[in-house]
Amino acid sequence: MILRGLVLLCLCLPGCGRLYHLGQAPSFTPQNQSPERVAMAYSGVPTVALPKRPTDQASLWSRERSSLLGDRRAVKRGDILTVVIEIDDQASISNSTSRSRSGSESLSIPQLLGLPQRIDEDLPEGANLADAVDLNGQSSSGGDGQVQRSEELALRVAATITDVMPNGVLSIEGAQEVRVNFELRELLVSGFVRPEDISRQNEITYDKIASAKISYGGRGHISDMQQPRYGQQVLDMILPF
Repeated sequence: MILRGLVLLCLCLPGCGRLYHLGQAPSFTPQNQSPERVAMAYSGVPTVALPKRPTDQASLWSRERSSLLGDRRAVKRGDILTVVIEIDDQASISNSTSRSRSGSESLSIPQLLGLPQRIDEDLPEGANLADAVDLNGQSSSGGDGQVQRSEELALRVAATITDVMPNGVLSIEGAQEVRVNFELRELLVSGFVRPEDISRQNEITYDKIASAKISYGGRGHISDMQQPRYGQQVLDMILPF
């Protein structure tokens, strides 16, 4: 009885994760302890500002980031930049192999000092030594494989610099959540970028992000219906056929 209860408990536990949005829309991820908020709240020790000269206050060529021609690109921890994700990849791979081999061996002794004729008298009916050995062999094999892939994705997401590496490379992380009715679409991006790859519009494309991790998915009622049941997933893993 106890064993049966433990089995039922193990079967019910995986489904408890879906109870949090039972009858209601999925909730957003809390931002209290997100890496982006921590980077903005604790951006590091502020640098000492240089004293301004009187001419800097009215000059268009001021070195301040807030000036008309100032560089507003993200450079330090807590700054925000835009990641442009435009993926349009297609790949096609086709392989074909073929192998064939044949062989033939034949040995006959119709006349060997009259011995075959004498031996044929003692052999069963239909047997003779006219064709003593006759061997034939043939083998062939073939293989064909084809892979086709097509991906298209166009997204833009704001990311935050969470850390500055000792070599000046910036570590970024970004998250975006959009909820429509009972389905929550989630976009996550992270990686490492060089400051010089950030454009004057404070944007960077995904192909300039090292160790890029891009995730686009969702959670909610529709995503739950598209996934196999937990019991089916367990059976797919353990069944040998």
